[in-house]
Amino acid sequence: MKLLKELIHPELATREGRILRRHAARGIVLREEKILLLFTERYNDFSLPGGGIDDGEDITVALARELEEETGARDVQVKHHYGFIEEYRPHWKPEYDLMHMTSHFFVCDVAPELAEVRMEDYEVANGMRPIWLSVSEAAKHNRQVMARQEKSMGQSIQRETFMLEKISRELVLQPS
Repeated sequence: MKLLKELIHPELATREGRILRRHAARGIVLREEKILLLFTERYNDFSLPGGGIDDGEDITVALARELEEETGARDVQVKHHYGFIEEYRPHWKPEYDLMHMTSHFFVCDVAPELAEVRMEDYEVANGMRPIWLSVSEAAKHNRQVMARQEKSMGQSIQRETFMLEKISRELVLQPS
């Protein structure tokens, strides 16, 4: 497994204290220059689909479940582990000082047609929806949101933008 990046939130003074540890699996689903993403209205950003791994759940089973729920993907085939990002950021629950998130990224393939999504209530409330978009357009949009320091900006935008740029450089077939 390959560490792609370590991200430490600028408001975090230390990595010591009461730590909530989370592990997530996120999918990289490409169709030529387009990628399957989630757009979240609340944060005005694009992100890779995926989410938390339940206790005792196999990481690839969790990824398939998350892709199905969030995007309506069917026949999810996990091809290979692309790498992981370690993130340290403040946590909003008073019983924790910070969160340590490890996000594992996998290259996947899915059936051509998406089915209905089965999002959780908070995802619906945040205006989350799946979209096929060019990787470069998504990265450009997220970079603009960060440059404007939009008040609604979510904490995951740095991770997601880093990954979109890396995917654009390394996985998207460039026209010859």
